[in-house]
Amino acid sequence: MTTIYNKVSAALCCTLLLCTLCVMTSCDDMFEPADENNRPEEAMYEESQYAHGLLMYGYGRLPYLTTTTTDVATDDAAYNVSSNAYSLMATSSWTADEGHNPVSQWNACKDGIQYINLFLTKVDKVKWAPSAESKQQMFIDRLKGEAYGLRAVLYYHLLQAHGGYADDGVLYGVPLLTEPEDGSSDFNQPRATFADCVKQCFEDCDNAMALLPADYEDISSNDEIPEKYLALGANYSNYNLIFGSRSKNLMSGKIAEAVKAQVALLAASPAFRDQSGVTSAEAATMCANVLKRIGGLEGFDPTGNIWYKNKTKLEPSASEMPEILWRADRSKNATQERDNFPPSLYGNGRVNPSQNLVDAFPMRNGLPITDSRSGYNPKDPYANRDPRLKDNVLYNGTRFRQVVIITGTYPNEDGKNDDNIKHLATSTITGYYLLKLLRDDVNPQGSSTIEQQHIYPRIRYTEIFLAYAEAANDAWGPKSDPTGVGFTAYDVIKAIRERAGLGTNEIGQPLPEGDTYLEECAADQAKMTNLIRNERRLELCFENKRFWDLRRWMLPLNEGIKGMQVDRNEETGELTYTIIDVENRNYDSSYQWYGPIPKSEVLKWSNLKQNKGWQ
Repeated sequence: MTTIYNKVSAALCCTLLLCTLCVMTSCDDMFEPADENNRPEEAMYEESQYAHGLLMYGYGRLPYLTTTTTDVATDDAAYNVSSNAYSLMATSSWTADEGHNPVSQWNACKDGIQYINLFLTKVDKVKWAPSAESKQQMFIDRLKGEAYGLRAVLYYHLLQAHGGYADDGVLYGVPLLTEPEDGSSDFNQPRATFADCVKQCFEDCDNAMALLPADYEDISSNDEIPEKYLALGANYSNYNLIFGSRSKNLMSGKIAEAVKAQVALLAASPAFRDQSGVTSAEAATMCANVLKRIGGLEGFDPTGNIWYKNKTKLEPSASEMPEILWRADRSKNATQERDNFPPSLYGNGRVNPSQNLVDAFPMRNGLPITDSRSGYNPKDPYANRDPRLKDNVLYNGTRFRQVVIITGTYPNEDGKNDDNIKHLATSTITGYYLLKLLRDDVNPQGSSTIEQQHIYPRIRYTEIFLAYAEAANDAWGPKSDPTGVGFTAYDVIKAIRERAGLGTNEIGQPLPEGDTYLEECAADQAKMTNLIRNERRLELCFENKRFWDLRRWMLPLNEGIKGMQVDRNEETGELTYTIIDVENRNYDSSYQWYGPIPKSEVLKWSNLKQNKGWQ
């Protein structure tokens, strides 16, 4: 009997089978299963929910994280428990063995692609709406478009995690599979070139954009229905059922276009550009296409850098945030707060921002703290700093939830010192606690827990603006706009820094000299490159971007983690700030800019080449 469970793990088969049986079958079916307890694939043609489950499995395998995780493997943060998988990877034990590679996407993404490929072979045969030809075709188009878009996402993350050069000098991606595998398939497939994988991602994104609306929005008359559906007899009520607002947050044309831009930026980055077949000019153009849909800088969200503080917009009844292009479902919980609040607020203080990251925030006048003109005072290191610092990081003396957080070596105003550096197992090891993404109205305390709604973005518009700035500057320099999109790399960075409050005084008034450093960088392409990278670091910190950025930029990986120890003279009350060493990094930049193919897969399949340097 033909089944839908070829080339997937037994555990995953059982999970999908149980869900399908519970939701879609009668009691007789449950107690009298078919041979081998497998559903015949022919059943899905009559049961649309059964077929739709394949696509939903593709959504379920999307590799987006909903907590701050990979940053502790970078120079931005450390974790206060040494056994953390990402800390171990960064300090001693990143290997090609699956158990020592927490950033591997191999199994999850390949499983998702298998289900999507299978779905694409069945979608045209399923009775989605057999009583109405127009509804049937609209369902097919939407679901097929979603599948193409999801496959592009999964291949993008596989390329990020496993693309790299083999010993033969060729830049490879992963095995390129666009048909489902079954028991008769040849599983000993070689890796396709990175360039061919990128082409497939682009093709999938283009197919998705051709089939899907840019956004899922209700229409109010038949005049707004696309001609191809109108010719089949569609009405606006049925169109809204399939392509209307009830489908928001599914893969859309606009999301697919953004994924294409992300793939292009990866391919045009220093680590991949030599053999990827994509130029920075092409990447910039693709990013610009996304941004044109919101009017370019006219659509730039003035509060986009603190979207997570907009509590009203976080509620299920709220309209979508202009900053967020695609997100995971809202979730009411206290997970991030329980993990990362200081111990005085009943948290475990896990993700600790580094001094390295704190030092990357400039002064309020826009100048780096290393610039002699900046006014930085090491005896008062948090004064007159970039306002984003206090939005992202809890540092010594910060008042949060009506509590003064003391990370120094002395007691707080209540005579306690639970938050002091290295005082408890749940205390910070860097002298800083995470603040970004956390809600101050959550209480993670045991039986008194108060949970609140959270949103976890998959793609933010700020990310796409920064991607455009990076690619445009690399292609044409800071102030060139040969495509006529209407803004330059300089314009984007200026908007981001103005939103942050740089170039202004404490009450938000523009400084007479303006943003001097930005103007200096605008005259030097290399300086602008460094500034754009730093702005990306600050704007996207703790959103699981830095790990991948360092590698695609081919920047040094072994920068040790620094912290800040604050001591107080008990007689004078004077504070002394001392930068301390916290944690070494043990990466090898000779090959670890590119992640490994799982060792077990290389041993199993002779045609699968490993990235050089990995054993």
